[in-house]
Amino acid sequence: METCREPRLLELTLKTVVAHTITYFIMGLLAFTLLNYARSYETGALAGYMRPTSDRWVMAGPLFQPIRGIVFALAFYPLRSVLFGKKNGWLIMWWVLVALGILSTFGPAPASIEGVIYTQLPFPTWRDYVEIVPQAFLLSGILFYWVQHPEKKWLTWVLGMLCVLFLLFPALGLFFTR
Repeated sequence: METCREPRLLELTLKTVVAHTITYFIMGLLAFTLLNYARSYETGALAGYMRPTSDRWVMAGPLFQPIRGIVFALAFYPLRSVLFGKKNGWLIMWWVLVALGILSTFGPAPASIEGVIYTQLPFPTWRDYVEIVPQAFLLSGILFYWVQHPEKKWLTWVLGMLCVLFLLFPALGLFFTR
């Protein structure tokens, strides 16, 4: 059995923050555009549940993703021998994110088992998963690859610059729309 490289806490934290922020921004932007979130949040079943997309908190959403990246890294770190020490660790990471973070949340989130039971939201459809499941997949794949290939400095630069840009865009948007 081939073993892979296990990251140290600081490396894992920084890389998770960057990978999560990038995948969150890209998948969110795609879903926002292709799934017409503005209309869905203002008139659909989520109107009383979600803030309108014009809300400043929604615009600031990407700025909070580094915090979630830290939380993910702190959860991944004790599991690093399983998630990063094995060739298929990225698939295990993806399944953990889907199982615990999407399907089986403790609160009644939309598209979760608790959400189906305890909310009056419509039964989840493919549309409910088209943003979040691929984001978990991309986060797992990118993070695993990046951790396993620390010698690829170009990857660190590209992902780092994308993360900075994806945090700068909403910050500038908030600043200029006062």
